[in-house]
Amino acid sequence: MSELFALDPSVQKAVDFCDLVKTVQARGLMERRPDYYSVVIGVNATLLVGVFTALFFVHGLLAAAGLGIAAGIISARTLFLGHDAAHQQISNSRRTSRVLGLIHGNLLNGLSYGWWNSKHNRHHANPNDVDKDPDVGAGIVVWTREQATATSGFGRFMARNQGWFYLPLLTLEALHLKISSIRSLKRRPVAERRSEATLLVAHLAIYLSVVFLAMPPLAAVLFIGVHQAVLGLHLGLAFAPNHKGMPMPAPGSRWNHLRKQVITSRNVRGGPVVDWMLGGLNYQIEHHLFPSMPRPHLRLAQPLVRAHCRRAGLPYVETGLVESYRQALRHVHGVGDRLRAEV
Repeated sequence: MSELFALDPSVQKAVDFCDLVKTVQARGLMERRPDYYSVVIGVNATLLVGVFTALFFVHGLLAAAGLGIAAGIISARTLFLGHDAAHQQISNSRRTSRVLGLIHGNLLNGLSYGWWNSKHNRHHANPNDVDKDPDVGAGIVVWTREQATATSGFGRFMARNQGWFYLPLLTLEALHLKISSIRSLKRRPVAERRSEATLLVAHLAIYLSVVFLAMPPLAAVLFIGVHQAVLGLHLGLAFAPNHKGMPMPAPGSRWNHLRKQVITSRNVRGGPVVDWMLGGLNYQIEHHLFPSMPRPHLRLAQPLVRAHCRRAGLPYVETGLVESYRQALRHVHGVGDRLRAEV
């Protein structure tokens, strides 16, 4: 897909988004699901405690690596719950949502809830907009050919070859998020800085104490390395299919909410396993249109949204999981085309 996307004039047909909102509300799909989230939070907490308890009973390197994989997968589930809390999917109380976010982000994962929530809200407001969406800002990975040609030195080498490095780099994503969380504290309001810093320090102290008390040093280091690598890879594989390789608004584009969210998003087909592994983010179009919709209702909203998009003449993009990764990687690799042509 091209980096800059302009709607065909025939697609400019105005369809009132309010009609879809009314239909969704009439079906009760915006109502909170405390029963669902109570069970999910309880099961996730039990699994997390179980993995870290198991560290005290196994000491081999193979077992340490296996538990590291399990911990990475469960930690990703924990952050998915923090994501849902940030969108007020679990509770319509901002205070309760913040407490849940601080627990699942800062305390259990060492990731700043306040920093991530602010960044994620900017992404939701302007997805795939290079001037406004922090998720497509230039970094170690670049997302447009313009960003690629602006690089130099090592950054230019990375931009030229990032298609090959993208998946390996995701193993460092958890570490990157934790470092960014710490660096963001100086920009937080004083009251928030204190509470978030306290919880981040508590996470680090408890995490390292448990792991090194439970296991021999070499096994402990292996567990931590595998845990953080799997967590970063899992998060990257959950978020990459959603927007990477989808159209990016041209500078000055004035798209309404419906077009902006639908055109830049991709859904991923699959059953309960895909829903579980991607934390419901495989219903990305529905999630972007209705960010506070509880996760279990997204699949129920899908036929309504798909039909509405069809009436509006908007493309509703949905692919299989493997195909979504292929498209995302093709985009990442394609960004460096011009640089490779120079060699």
